[in-house]
Amino acid sequence: MKNLKEILREHGQEHLLDFEGLSPAEHAEYEARLAAIDWETVELWKHPADLSGSGTIEPIEGLRLPDIARRKEEFARVGAEAVRQGKLAAVLLAGGQGTRLGSSAPKGAYDIGVTRPLYIFEQLIRNLQEAVRVCGAAVPLFIMTSERNDAETRAFFEAHGYFGYPAEAVRFFRQEMAPAVDFEGKIFLEGKGKLALSPNGNGGWYSSLVRAGCLKDFPAVEWFNVFAVDNVLQRIADPVFFGATLLSGKAAGAKVVCKASPAEKVGVLCLEDGLPAVIEYYELTDAMANARDGEGNLRYGFGVILNYLFSRSKLEEIARAKIPVHVVKKKVPYMDETGALVTPESENGYKFETLILDMIKLMGSCLPFEVERRREFAPVKNKAGTDSVESARLLLEQNGVKL
Repeated sequence: MKNLKEILREHGQEHLLDFEGLSPAEHAEYEARLAAIDWETVELWKHPADLSGSGTIEPIEGLRLPDIARRKEEFARVGAEAVRQGKLAAVLLAGGQGTRLGSSAPKGAYDIGVTRPLYIFEQLIRNLQEAVRVCGAAVPLFIMTSERNDAETRAFFEAHGYFGYPAEAVRFFRQEMAPAVDFEGKIFLEGKGKLALSPNGNGGWYSSLVRAGCLKDFPAVEWFNVFAVDNVLQRIADPVFFGATLLSGKAAGAKVVCKASPAEKVGVLCLEDGLPAVIEYYELTDAMANARDGEGNLRYGFGVILNYLFSRSKLEEIARAKIPVHVVKKKVPYMDETGALVTPESENGYKFETLILDMIKLMGSCLPFEVERRREFAPVKNKAGTDSVESARLLLEQNGVKL
């Protein structure tokens, strides 16, 4: 079996072998980081896969609002019963910081209140509690953090009593990290004995959850409702959505909103080579973006809002196949030859990311489930303007939330 030095030399990473000046604890931690490197991923910089999407794109059939209204009671009954049987868990993707909001704290800790404190995490928990009241059972909640915000996120929830949610139903897990490399494939260091690591993208949520052992206390879980931290109107563990997906027989479900206009810059759920796929807005031709059906609906109008249902059995199946890895040019802070930390002004290397939208195609089937934009889509991405704290506050008030 090759030792660590042999492996690093084999991959042309001898510069990582400098252990001088590290304490025994730092040395051990650094060696563990080096031993955990996924070389198959790191060396993708040499021949990155073309993941832009080049197949035959067609519209996908889904459940629109009138269809859902007609069968709402049936869907709700089936979904609520499955929740009571413990078959559904919620997964909150909360690894980001509030940088664009002017905060270095976890994004979910941002206060969106006006006359009183109201944190993003708090509002999301309130939304989840609505489903708990309807279904009559708590839903396991798995919260994905990053290395940078894990301790702060846990402490924030503890300090606020989990906002009334049962602590025994909550588990935190950290997103896996991947090293960044320069344009020659050399792994960056950000300090002495410290690899320049970044989160491996939101497509790594399931592998990170499994590795953390979160499921051992919830053996009945068969489905995961995965949602983003920045949509404060997100309906979580929605029994109508869950029931509709179960009855469809499909391996996944996706909440979608009808695009506000053909030019709206949002990913669109459609078919690519006969399989469900999320296509970026710029991959649609003008003719496709503007095409309408006989009822006047946009044929490519299902805008995704990052609220998905995934079948656990199918996830386990696709986990054996590698989720596509995106090799992305980024500005990567690094330690230079003098030991100083350099913050580059332009892109200087590659990061490796997996995306949850790529999982949709791997699932093989997916139910688009239309929701009302004004009731379920209030993203907080910017401090002001479009998709901002301001616009989210307005939508929250329109939905009866006291700010």
